[in-house]
Amino acid sequence: MSGALVLGPLVRHVDDTSAAVWVQTERAAEVAVRLDGGQGEDRVWRARTFAVHGHHYALVEVDGLGPGERAAYQVLVDDKVCWPEPDSPFPPSMLTTTSPEGPVRLAFGSCRTSVPHDAVHHLSHGVDALRTYALALADEAPGPLGHRPDLLLLLGDQVYADSTSAAMRDFIASRRDLDEEPGPELADYDEYAHLYRLAWSEPPLRWLLSWLPSLMIFDDHDVRDDWNTSVRWRQEMEATSWWHGRIVAALGSYWVYQHLGNLSPAARAQDPLWRELLRRQETAGPDEVDLTDEVDAFAARTDQEPLSYRWSYTHPLGGSHLVVVDSRAARRLDPGDRAMLDPGEMDWLDEQLSGGHDHVVVATSLPFLLPRGLHHLESWNEALVDGRWGHRFVGLGERLRQELDLEHWGAFSDSFDRVARMVDEVADGHRGPAPSSVVFLSGDVHHSYVTEVERVSGSRILQLVCSPIRNPLPRALRALVAGLSHAARPLGNALARSARVPDPGWRWHGVAGPWFDNNVALLEIDAGELRAVWLGSRVLGAEHDRPETTVVADLELDVPPAGSEHRPTVAHVHPGVVGGVRGRARRLRERLASRH
Repeated sequence: MSGALVLGPLVRHVDDTSAAVWVQTERAAEVAVRLDGGQGEDRVWRARTFAVHGHHYALVEVDGLGPGERAAYQVLVDDKVCWPEPDSPFPPSMLTTTSPEGPVRLAFGSCRTSVPHDAVHHLSHGVDALRTYALALADEAPGPLGHRPDLLLLLGDQVYADSTSAAMRDFIASRRDLDEEPGPELADYDEYAHLYRLAWSEPPLRWLLSWLPSLMIFDDHDVRDDWNTSVRWRQEMEATSWWHGRIVAALGSYWVYQHLGNLSPAARAQDPLWRELLRRQETAGPDEVDLTDEVDAFAARTDQEPLSYRWSYTHPLGGSHLVVVDSRAARRLDPGDRAMLDPGEMDWLDEQLSGGHDHVVVATSLPFLLPRGLHHLESWNEALVDGRWGHRFVGLGERLRQELDLEHWGAFSDSFDRVARMVDEVADGHRGPAPSSVVFLSGDVHHSYVTEVERVSGSRILQLVCSPIRNPLPRALRALVAGLSHAARPLGNALARSARVPDPGWRWHGVAGPWFDNNVALLEIDAGELRAVWLGSRVLGAEHDRPETTVVADLELDVPPAGSEHRPTVAHVHPGVVGGVRGRARRLRERLASRH
């Protein structure tokens, strides 16, 4: 770590005139961000730390910048330079504001476990695709797009609170007995703080986050597997001795470590916790404000009253529009009246989905479109739990829901249909000029794929899924998932019909994938054109600490002008992407050659 810095700096929300820089420090301090003035004077912005459960944080709002401005920066803690680190092997950290012109390049993915980068853990967890990509960028090797990304979007499971590493278990065991509930799972804020420290301290990743603006949204493992699957699930959790402390710590730490940096200056100025912090700082003078009581009360309230706070947010992407949707905390779980988004959240999304943009990008941790057979299976399960086959099958349906993770958008049929209608209206030009495309970005399912909604005109509707960054399915489960993606279609259709579940308003098909290895995806948006790349990792020889990137898939997505007739093929896999037996043989030859 860098002197008084525990974590960071992380560059978070950036627009054309400002940037937010987040840090965690060892003690109460004043944190400053200093931009290299070149031939002119350096510019400095300052913020006092605030405390939560004995941990110290600051978010420095760097404002008054110009569009497209780029400058190296330093972080000072009590006027001592703590970043960049002395003798760092990485290039200087830069602050770069956005420009309204030109392409936008977005890196995205989900599901990253934090374990060592050695031969043993490469066998158990695969190679960390995001860390490998950071190493490539540090070596000035940006990959197929030829440029660094402008933004990193992390779509859930940034940390695993329920499936902990050996290092995390050692920390927990130093504080309490692992034989007592909740065992090796997280129990309180201090344990979350240590989990984030393990996740974001890796030097290449720390460097990446120090210059690449990042946005985030949670998924279930940030809290616990199957979080908010159903009323039954919540009742089971609330009956334990530890759940209240867990959910308060999870949501409180999420606001501090992830959500605060998602917000634009205008949205942050309206955030109730941020406003309370500023109010207290006005009267505290140079003393650090302790926000623990307010953070805990806020977290408890937002869990019990989801309508009291919104985790979803928007972000401009040049001429395009990004809408990041909370598909976990905002659920309504009443039997017979389930909704992925509560009424307030659905109304908010309705307002955000509009035309007049080059592209509309909707990010949700859970894929909006599963293979159609699995979608029907989830809709049948929803009807089963609601008593469509009679009361005696309700318990079975609930067990299947939790055991098989039947909790995606297909398991909330009314919400799926309503959002699909909104998107249709955008794509058909009924909410302003139709964009070139509407693109869903998702993660969660531990395999990656591309899907398209079947339409003959209007905007193209696509879904790009990237999962995992580092947490691959075992090979036996990969075969099962791949098989179910196809075999479940007749079964799902039959079951849905037996429960009188109406067909969804959309029909869709797979365009490319699935890919199961760890990967990170890149999306390039250039006016009316889209290109998407999935990058994986491989270890050549014994260089486990220095893996190299591989191209898993490189797709040029055919996005004709909105309103023109659609052509059947929308994605062309580049000839260099080889799969099947031929691809495995080529990769084996490369590994053998690397040993000589």
